[in-house]
Formats: sequence, C-alpha cells, structure tokens
Amino acid sequence: MVRGISYQGVFRRALRDSFGKLDPRVQYRNPVMFVVEAGTAVTLLMSFAPGIFGGPVATGARAYDILVTVILIVTLLFANFAEALAEGRGRAQAESLRRTRTETIARRIGEDGSLIGEVPASQLRKGDFARVEAGEMIPADGEIVRGVASIDESAITGESAPVIREAGGDFSSVTGGTRVLSDWIELRVEQEPGKSFLDRMIALVEGAERQKSPNELALTVLLAALTLIFLIVIDTLPPMGGYLHAHLSVATLIALLVCLIPTTIGALLSAIGIAGMDRVIRFNVIAKSGRAVEAAGDVDTMILDKTGTITLGNRMADAFMPMPGVDYGELVHAALLASAHDETPEGKSIVVLAEREGQTANPDELRGSTAIDFSAETRRSGVVLGDGREISKGAVDVIRHMAEKAGSELPPELDAVTAEIARAGGTPLGVIADGRVLGVIHLKDIIKPGLQDRFAALRRMGIHTIMVTGDNPLTAATIAREAGVDDFIAQAKPEDKMRRIRQEQAEGKLVAMTGDGTNDAPALAQADVGLAMNSGTSAAKEAGNMVDLDSDPTKLIEVVSIGKQLLITRGAITTFSIANDVAKYFAIIPAMFVVAVPALQGLNVMHLTSPQSAILSALIFNALIIPALIPLALRGVRYRPMGATEMLRRNILIYGVGGMVLPFVGIKLIDLALTAMGLAHI
Repeated sequence: MVRGISYQGVFRRALRDSFGKLDPRVQYRNPVMFVVEAGTAVTLLMSFAPGIFGGPVATGARAYDILVTVILIVTLLFANFAEALAEGRGRAQAESLRRTRTETIARRIGEDGSLIGEVPASQLRKGDFARVEAGEMIPADGEIVRGVASIDESAITGESAPVIREAGGDFSSVTGGTRVLSDWIELRVEQEPGKSFLDRMIALVEGAERQKSPNELALTVLLAALTLIFLIVIDTLPPMGGYLHAHLSVATLIALLVCLIPTTIGALLSAIGIAGMDRVIRFNVIAKSGRAVEAAGDVDTMILDKTGTITLGNRMADAFMPMPGVDYGELVHAALLASAHDETPEGKSIVVLAEREGQTANPDELRGSTAIDFSAETRRSGVVLGDGREISKGAVDVIRHMAEKAGSELPPELDAVTAEIARAGGTPLGVIADGRVLGVIHLKDIIKPGLQDRFAALRRMGIHTIMVTGDNPLTAATIAREAGVDDFIAQAKPEDKMRRIRQEQAEGKLVAMTGDGTNDAPALAQADVGLAMNSGTSAAKEAGNMVDLDSDPTKLIEVVSIGKQLLITRGAITTFSIANDVAKYFAIIPAMFVVAVPALQGLNVMHLTSPQSAILSALIFNALIIPALIPLALRGVRYRPMGATEMLRRNILIYGVGGMVLPFVGIKLIDLALTAMGLAHI
C-alpha cells in the first residue's frame, strides 16, 4: 500500500511537533515524561530566581540550574521527537491515501437497474445503488449486485495488476476510489459518507489516532508506579542530607529523579507502539487497533484455510491413469478434448499436461463441437463433438452413474485407483467417452513453496497450526502432512471453525485466523486476530480486526512475527532502561554524599571529577540515550523463533548487561568532556 512514499519533510515536521508536544495537556498522558516536564519547570524558575525555595545560594548555582534546565528540555524534546517521528511516517502514508480520494460523480440507479440520475459520490447513502462503467471511478464502498469487471485497485493496494470482481461469491466487494478498467458493474453502497474503507484507513495510519493497547496501558501503569516510588525516595534525601551536613540543591534532586525514573522507556513507549502498527501497514495490512497487533504477538493457535493459503488454490493435473484395456494415448486425447472449452485453471492444467504428453487438439476435430459447461448440479464438464460423440470429465461418482445409465461395464479397478489418488491427497476426476469409462485424471493440490519451513518456524514460536478444508479426512491428512501443519479440520463447515476457535479460547489460548467470505465473518469476529482479505466481502472486512490489502492469506504468518517483534522490542528497551537506572545510581549517589561521607568514595567506581560533573554527566547521558535508541524503537528488535526462557536469557545478556555497561562508559566520557571544557566544578 502507498508504495514509493517520499518522506521528505517528515523529519522537519517531527522537529516542529516536538516543541508542540511540550504542552502539559499532551505530556500528562505520559506520567514519566510529565514528571520530567514538571521538574524542568521548577529548574527553569530557579534559573531566574535562584533563592526562590529558600536556603543558601551557592556560587555558580544559577549557571548550574540553567545547565540542568537545558538538559531536561533537550530530554523532553528528544522524547517528543521519537513519538512525532513515528506519527509522521503514518501521516505521510495518510497524505498519500488522501491524494487518491477525489470527488466522483456517481450514476445512481434503482434496485431494478433503471437510471435515477447523476449525483456527487458524497450524496450516496447506505443502501443506494450505482452503476460504474469502464474508465470510471467507483464512488463508494459496496457489494456488486450485477455484472463483472476488471478493477484497478493500485490506489489502495499499490499493486498494478488489475483484479476481477463479480456479483456473488466471496469476491464481490469493491472499494471507493478504485477504477473500473473494463466492462461494468452495479453495486449496492455499504457505507455512509465519511465512513468508507479509505476514510478508516486514513484514520488508522494516523499515528495520533492510535489508542494504547492493554499491554501498553499496563506498562504505563508500571512506569507510573516506579516513578512514584522514586519520588518518595527523593523526598527522603533532603532530611538525610541535612543529617549528614550535605547540602542537596533542588536542581540536584530533580536531576537525580530524572536519571532514576525509567525515562528511556517512558520516552520511547509510544513510538514503539506506533512503529509496530506502521510495520504492519508496510506489509499492506491495516490493523484496526494496536490491540490487534499485540494480540498477534501472543497468538497460540493459528487457523488457516487450505485453499489459497496452504495450497495455491487451484488443483493441477498431475497424471493420467487409464483403466485396463484402454490405451494411454486414448485417455490423454479424450481428456484433452473434454477440456478444450474449459477455461478453469484445472481445465487449462489438463490441456497443458496433455500437450506435455505429446497430444494436441485438432481444430478440425473440434469444429462444430458444443461445450458442456460445468455446474454444481451435474458436477461434470466436457464436449459434444460435431459427429455426436460425447466426452465428459467429472466427479467419479457422476462418471460411474453415467456409465451405468449407458449400460457399460464398470472397470473393477476404478475404485482402487480413486482410493489411491485420495490417499495421496489428490482429487480423482473420471473421464468417460460415449458411456465408456476411459480412466482417471489425478488433480493435485500444490503446496505453496517454503510453507514447511514457515510452519516449522511457527512451531518453534510455540504456535499450533490448524488447517481447515472441505476435503475428506484422508485427503486432508495427506495435505496437512505434506504442508507440515499440526492439525486439520476436514469437511469443515462455518460452524466448525467457530466451534474450534471457542474451544481453543476456553483453554486460555489466543487464536488467529484468516477469511474472506460472509460465512467467515462470525469466526473472524470471534478470533483474537481476524485477518480479512480485502478481496472478500464487506461482512468479512467488518468482522476482522485486520484487513490484508493484498488478499494473501499466508500474510498472517508475517503479522504474527510483527506482533512478536513489537512485544520483544518493548521488553528489550524496558530491560535496557531499568539497567541504565542502576548504572546511573552508581554515578550520582556517591558523588552527592562523598564530601560528607568520604567512605562513599569506594562506590565512585568511575572516579568522576566532581559531584556537579557526575550529575551533569548522568543527566546528559540520560538525554542522549533516547535519540540513540529511536532507530531501534522504530525498526524493532529482530525476532528469532525461540522459547520464552531462551528469549529472556538473550534479553538479559544483550539489553540488561549492555544497559549496565554502556552508561559507565558513556558517563565517564561525558565527564572527561565536561572537565576539558571547564564545567566540572561549576
């Protein structure tokens, strides 16, 4: 979606928004940064009135207060910049979408197809009918009620290849703002003005519209609790300093508070969540909420349709199997003729396989022939040749019935061959010519390349995969084994999907599934993560909490990986932030009391130049680490399939130990720089 976005200006706008977000009405939503801003206001006041809070004013106090204030303001701006940059990327995508939306004139019709008149698209209401012809824009989201057309959906999906949409079935949904390339359609409007799919997409990709997910809210509460604890701790330090005859200025106490509360994760928390949704969007998936993205990261069970998800969606001819006494070439030629007028993928694959076997259709033989079209009632297709011969292919039970009706003897091997194909996970298609059974065509479901490895990766994540298919249990078991899924539901009906989802959820598991039809809507709504196909019906898209613009069901696997990446990124930066606080404690506390209690010099492991230098160095490092981590927050920590214990160990080793070591190095280097600039004893 929205490919080729130019992010020119996003950086500049984020810088501008960083200052706008200093508004306390914005900051109060983030308890950690609100405390930082409150502390900044106090030090700013002290910079202009050093003695405002009473007590002696030390030499150089104003300069020290000004330095602390400047560093705190920079800290706030860096935190605001992280959020603004994440939001800015979403706005760039939204602006690109807005450019695709133009006022369209709609040809409004009655329910019977009669023309009522032309009106602006904005005047169409839910339930109205409109006709769209080749070259015209579709005026509103809706369902096709009549006609079939080739539609350019590149404005929404970014894909240049047109798609076919037609009345009936699961591919009848169309989106306002897309263009009809050929033929015509009549649609029923499904959305009120201002509530179209495009409008909702724009709102969803706007970072500012994103609501916090439950996990993010829980972490916000935890950070607020930690901040409150450190506020209480800092409040006890002045009496302790008085007892030890160590003067602790207000600016020093505020600097200590800012360094000890989890400012790093507090500053980046919102940006991590926004970036997670942005990563999903870049995969051409619209998540209706941050909750959906995070739920994807916690999924335990994944339910996938066989057709189009695990298999390519079209069964392909794999082999011709003649009955005893039938020449192989005769069967191949008959199958070729029976498929000559068949435009289905299966029919075309039979022609391709026959030609590969050296058979070609003679135009003279087909001259004057009549096609027998497939129907759900007859379950066969074929051809009546000009000389009256009839050749058909279809379900084996239909072919058997045709032979019995013609009085022909059924080959005893027919059942054995049919069972053999079913055991192999294929579909048998009988071939009959003038009442005589010639053989069976083996149609094979083609497993999508690389799926076994992907399902193995999901298994390493601890995700249980279930394939849903209408095939018989024997065929379903074979395909499930070849694809590498853990379980399957054969001969499945819509209620079977719903029953299995509820069963998994009753066991405390989170369930994800894909779907595109109206009959999938209940299950999509019930699932914790419901990925609806954009090519599907409006009911499916309304029911799911994600919509895949490319209509690729396998994308659910990527969505799960992105969700896990979001959770891991948040956990990694939280670990890093807390480890940072421990290191900064060793920098500041000894420096604050070392004059009054010389024994604390042993804790001054970094040998910082002075108490002022220690505090300023820790405060500067605290500010600089935020922009340093912005790329990681926006890009996300790379996810590797592994167990929870291994993941925790990795987080502690990389982000825990790293978060402890880096501040010692950084603070010492800053201290050396301050000393060189003559600011260590300010």
